[in-house]
Amino acid sequence: MRITGGRLRGRRLASFKGLEIRPTSDRVREAIFDLLGHDLSGERVLDLFAGTGSLGIEAISRGAAWAVFIDHSPKAVELILKNLKLCGVEAQGFVLKKDLLKGLPRSDLLLEQQADLVFLDPPYRKGMIRAVLEELAAHRILASPAIVVGQSEQREVLTSHLRTLKIVKSRTYGNTRITLYRHEEQE
Repeated sequence: MRITGGRLRGRRLASFKGLEIRPTSDRVREAIFDLLGHDLSGERVLDLFAGTGSLGIEAISRGAAWAVFIDHSPKAVELILKNLKLCGVEAQGFVLKKDLLKGLPRSDLLLEQQADLVFLDPPYRKGMIRAVLEELAAHRILASPAIVVGQSEQREVLTSHLRTLKIVKSRTYGNTRITLYRHEEQE
């Protein structure tokens, strides 16, 4: 697994064999950033169900100011910290061990700085994506505007509009569906 773009392009990331995570493939990750199609300079990123941290680290490589990585697995948290160090961007990454099914964390960082970009890659076939989208829409965690990139199984039925989140793009790559939601506060 490698970083596919930006200043860290080509840098290898570590992963654990047998770890019960489904890392985003290089091909799908590159497709995600192509779909985003904009400069990430200075953006504030949340990488939820972060696994290896590859999406958040890729965003940092492409200019994001910082990324908060959240995963409930101690092994995943350890792996994210290792990958941040391997890439020399540990000062731009903040790693939290948290079960997102119990709600989003209320850390000072999330309260002071709203996210411009969120990666949401929950385990497939568990119906988690809608619950976390509800949490994101309900709390003031997202800047306005913001983009949420959701990864789901291709067959999963997704809502086209959820509170302040609206689907703007959706593509399928093998068994993976990538859905971009745009968040804007109603005035």
